[in-house]
Amino acid sequence: MASQVDYSLYLVTDSTEAILGSRDLIEVVAQALQGGVTIVQYRDKSSDTGALISTAKKLHEECRKHNVPLLINDRVDVALAVGCEGVHLGQDDMNIVEARRLLGDKKIIGATVSSVEEARIAVERGADYLGIGTLYATQTKKNTKEIIGVNGIRRILRYLDEAGGKSSDVKTVCIGGVNASNVQRVIHQLYAPRSPSSKPKTIDGVAIVSAIVGTKDPKEASSNLQKLIKSTPPFAKSTDPVFWLEKNEDEIAALVKTADRATAAVHSKSPLSHNMTNLVVQNFAANVALAIGASPIMANYGEEAADLSQLGGALVVNMGTVTPEGLLNYKKAITAYNAAGGPIVLDPVGAGATSVRRDALSQLLGAGYFDLIKGNEREIMTVARASGFTLDDSSQQRGVDSGDSMFSLEQRAYLVSKIALRERNVVLMTGATDVVSDGVRTYAISNGHAFLGKITGSGCTLGTTVSAYLAAWPQDKLHAAVAAILHFEIAAEYAAKREDVKGPGTFVPAFIDNLFARGGLVSEGKESWGKDVKLACLKDIPDAALLKDE
Repeated sequence: MASQVDYSLYLVTDSTEAILGSRDLIEVVAQALQGGVTIVQYRDKSSDTGALISTAKKLHEECRKHNVPLLINDRVDVALAVGCEGVHLGQDDMNIVEARRLLGDKKIIGATVSSVEEARIAVERGADYLGIGTLYATQTKKNTKEIIGVNGIRRILRYLDEAGGKSSDVKTVCIGGVNASNVQRVIHQLYAPRSPSSKPKTIDGVAIVSAIVGTKDPKEASSNLQKLIKSTPPFAKSTDPVFWLEKNEDEIAALVKTADRATAAVHSKSPLSHNMTNLVVQNFAANVALAIGASPIMANYGEEAADLSQLGGALVVNMGTVTPEGLLNYKKAITAYNAAGGPIVLDPVGAGATSVRRDALSQLLGAGYFDLIKGNEREIMTVARASGFTLDDSSQQRGVDSGDSMFSLEQRAYLVSKIALRERNVVLMTGATDVVSDGVRTYAISNGHAFLGKITGSGCTLGTTVSAYLAAWPQDKLHAAVAAILHFEIAAEYAAKREDVKGPGTFVPAFIDNLFARGGLVSEGKESWGKDVKLACLKDIPDAALLKDE
């Protein structure tokens, strides 16, 4: 029985007035089963034994109509009295070994775990599945000390995968704050490959409480959740197969050809670039967007994102100014764009400078999926830590400046490729030589000019440029990013060559002029980025051993 269970949509009941209200639990569960719930756990911490058995028998009758297992939370005696399919045990409940002795080998026994050690013990004692959490704070789990987040669940899954044997075979369900707005992202984020060819252990289902029990229509809620679980997230849809061409020169030629076409796409589509950015660069970012052929809007109010995300554009979340209100607005916008499938660029400006910014970055990575994360070396190192890696480094970022590089080109390539693989997105580390990767393919771009580092907002406006390209060329996010970088940095080279450019002050208007001019020439087919490109393919990147899993 246990090996054949479908854990995909796991309903955990809640009989409290705050969640269930005045409705009948049996009827709510019956509706949820009609909607597609695949397993039910009856949880009631307050009723006496007689009432528990009475309710459990009624629930079991409903579950049997749909051939769905019923488990009882904590109470092995109730499970025995009802004759249902098993129990779920918390860390303070009966020992799994004793429960197995009483229930027999054919019954399902699940265990709540929130650490690697708890997972190890539960598997050794014979648990059929693990309920891993808590993922997010909920109405029933408000103690933040119990929240392990995406990284905590990934850590447990990674242990189970590496341990092999029973550990790699045990089923897993995540719990805590999962609902229709985030279920696809949660499933996507918890599948975290360690190499391009690996198929890591991931969750077998999601446990839902209030997103079913607390809704007006449990059948519709369950049906919708089941559809979301089985379908590809809007933000993950695309893309052409990812592969390298055999020869580097052929790879670069193909990439340049794609970059030219992507530039033409930006001009023809004029995609929306929705910037949630700091006041210092709003005007500059808007002018850059217009110059490359995009349509800018500077809108920091999260409530607008629901409408803006439907316009086929992209979002830039720029952490230049971090406030509690700003974070709430970012999260609303991220949720809206993830739901619509619109690309999002995260620019973690100065992420390593303060504890406030580090915490903000962790919150944002936990709140949504980002198609591309860009930053300087120290910012990307902070992203690595927020993604669950540890680094043997004690450097402290002083502000938004990148400072001197601490790593070689190969080491930087290693960093971005590892993070991109884990986050299943594109990571761009800016510098004298930019390094960009999707976890499989990694490129180094050496275009640009030193004046870009002498003006305020050059990094922010690169994010704006990348967002427009991601929206206009969704077929391949990495190629779109490369095209955006080439447009931005080759325009800077041409601007710096002008006789009237004497320094950073005269460079800015010349730069905007050349963004407009160079993009126009390429989109019209009169020129190609290939004429000026300084691009290298970084293959067979050695393991620099800079990143370790916590």
